[in-house]
Amino acid sequence: MSFFVAKNIVKNYSNHKALDNVSIDIPKNSIYGLLGPNGAGKTSLIRIITQITAPDAGQLFLKGMPLQTSDMRRIGYLPEERGLYKKMKVGEQAVYLARLKGLSKQDAIKRLKEWFVKFEIEAWWDKKVEELSKGMAQKVQFITTVLHEPELLIFDEPFSGFDPINVELLKSEMLKLREKGTTIIFSTHNMASVEEICTHIALINKSKKIIEGPINQIRERYANDTYKIVLGFQPDFEAAKYIGDEFELISDRVEDSKREIIVQQYRPTPSNTLLSRIIGRADVISFQKIIPGMNDIFIKLVKGGVTEHID
Repeated sequence: MSFFVAKNIVKNYSNHKALDNVSIDIPKNSIYGLLGPNGAGKTSLIRIITQITAPDAGQLFLKGMPLQTSDMRRIGYLPEERGLYKKMKVGEQAVYLARLKGLSKQDAIKRLKEWFVKFEIEAWWDKKVEELSKGMAQKVQFITTVLHEPELLIFDEPFSGFDPINVELLKSEMLKLREKGTTIIFSTHNMASVEEICTHIALINKSKKIIEGPINQIRERYANDTYKIVLGFQPDFEAAKYIGDEFELISDRVEDSKREIIVQQYRPTPSNTLLSRIIGRADVISFQKIIPGMNDIFIKLVKGGVTEHID
């Protein structure tokens, strides 16, 4: 079910086309990775979704209805370029931002106190923002972004500047928000994080969308029929002799008293055929198809300029 749709979005800046007929379809209750190299058009699309700027052409739909200015309270946005008023006290500013999003002062303070405890920054409530470290300031902004419980959350490089422990904290909270029914747009260059938490992705390159779909299907689609076979340590087993003409031996190495063999298929053959040739001749511990990571797919698609949609 579509929760948010951007249809045929075009955006021009002076002599630069930032978005060239870009369409995305974000399912309800998904974590949707918006990916692309620097300058691809991701931030331009986010700024249009949040109505900071308007498209030159195209339409936006939230839950099947044209996006309205009044819908902005249903959306939370954490931009890549952060900004807090340095001279204000942390709690005072957080309450101010929460009230801008429609919360009463009493409700804002109650919710903020709960989040400050969860993020272990309650001792900084009465400190000035300028006394915060970069990481703590980003925690405050994350909290004020999600505090009003929007239906759609947009995070642009939310992990920038965070140490690994706090990155895991934010990932955990994003997953909890999704469990509660929030739909999330997540823009990042960290492909490991994309694999870990995203359900769907779109990749934009040179102002055009080049692929979109469920992340697991995309990774499976770009698997190149490469298999990893882990054997017990058997130095006399001749892998190249038994894998057959349809497969090529890519690597054969010993690690931790086990033998790891990588083979690539270059003629159509059921993978079970490969496995049956080895079982009985060697002690097979595991046999698996190697699925490429998003980092490899990202590089391949951006360099190759592939354009397709995976449903």
